[in-house]
Amino acid sequence: MSGERTSLDATSRERTPDQQYSLSIEQTAELYAEAGHPRTIRAVQKYCALSKLDCHKVETATGEKYLVAPYSVTRHIGYINEVRTVATNRDQTRTVASVRPLDIKDGTPPVPPANGPEQPRIDATSRDKEDRYVARLESENEFLRGQIGVKDTQIAEMTERTRETNMLVAGLQKLLAPLLTAPGERRTQDGGDGAGA
Repeated sequence: MSGERTSLDATSRERTPDQQYSLSIEQTAELYAEAGHPRTIRAVQKYCALSKLDCHKVETATGEKYLVAPYSVTRHIGYINEVRTVATNRDQTRTVASVRPLDIKDGTPPVPPANGPEQPRIDATSRDKEDRYVARLESENEFLRGQIGVKDTQIAEMTERTRETNMLVAGLQKLLAPLLTAPGERRTQDGGDGAGA
């Protein structure tokens, strides 16, 4: 048992050949493609960054790169197969259930209810809100009708004052008209030719 423990310990330097970091990112991508789950190099790098694959980052002359343990690729491909199998089984079950026709007994069509389609019922809280809203609108309408009545009365009074003012101005014009004419015109209107007395 201690031998198994040593080979599975991640910090241990003693690893089986399968647990050695021997695959490059490109080789790992090829393993996914061979298993029927092709992945891009960027996707494999994300798997390494997210610790979905057991890997080790090493420094090279051109920069850093990941080396991947082959067992972790096999484990992850198995996981993908399992998840796809479960998802496929669920999809098939749903498809069969949604396509299945309703069984009609005795070949008679269902009879619609005599009352017609049911109307949804309004619960007490929404009815209370609607009642308050309607009451508020009715009070606003009543207030506005009152305001219109007041304004109509004011307009009628102003119209009457305007008529009275117009009559007074017309009377003043008649009184002032003789005074506002030029002196020469007044004499000709009085009947004189302007050469008398």
